[in-house]
Order: sequence, then structure tokens, then C-alpha cells
Amino acid sequence: MKSLKKQRRIQIIAVAMVALVVSTALIGFAMRDGINFFRSPSQVVEEPPVASERFRLGGLVEEGTLIRGDGDTIRFNVTDGGASIPVTYVGVLPDLFEENQGMIGTGTYEGGVFKATEILAKHDESYLPKEVADALKEQGVYKPADAD
Repeated sequence: MKSLKKQRRIQIIAVAMVALVVSTALIGFAMRDGINFFRSPSQVVEEPPVASERFRLGGLVEEGTLIRGDGDTIRFNVTDGGASIPVTYVGVLPDLFEENQGMIGTGTYEGGVFKATEILAKHDESYLPKEVADALKEQGVYKPADAD
């Protein structure tokens, strides 16, 4: 009788472990397309991603590069002080988007151009996304807003 209870406990533990492994694998599989890694322009130049990889690119919109084309197509360069990446975006830019301001875009890198599907801009005078600020600090370009 005791060995039957012991055997039943072992079976329940084994089934629970298998269920845990399967659920963890399914969650990981489902999230692989939803995870977008951040890269600075210098990191993209050093190690270009494959064309199908979606990632976030952040930095400052380079002065004099913002071109509003025909229709909704917008072109500009993003820089971190060490490298500059051309960006194209089709759509409406956020109201606070302008040159020399921080931005983060989500998209793919194809043929030397970052094709953004989403653009985020700073929301007030002192805000700069953490990833962008860290990348600019590494390049020695970042000046906090309160340092002026």
C-alpha cells in the first residue's frame, strides 16, 4: 500500500515537471518575436544585424538630415556621436519629434538603412530614454539637461 502512494507521488511530480518544461518552452517560443533588443548606431555599424531581425535603434536625430518626402515618407539620420545611421519611416511622426532630440525607433536594418515601423520621441525637456543616454555616455556626447 505504501509503495503505491509513493509511486503515485513520483508520477505526479514527474507530470508536473514535464508540464513546467513544456509551458516554459511555449512561453519562450511565443516571446521570441516580441523581444526587441536595443542598439546604438555605433553598435549597428560595428556588427550589422541580419535583414530580418527586428530591433530598437536609439540616439539623437542628426541636425540637417530631417527630410519630409512625398506623402508620409520621412528620412533622417540617427547618431550617437560615434556613428550615424540613415532612417526611413512611413507614417506620422510624434509631435515632439525634431532634430537634435532623442528618439527610439523599432524596425529592421536593410541595405544600410534602418526601416522604422514605429518612432518614439522624448516627452519633455529632461527626458532621454535610458538606453539612448547610456549609449551617448559611452561615446562621451551626453550632457544631462540640468548641466546647462
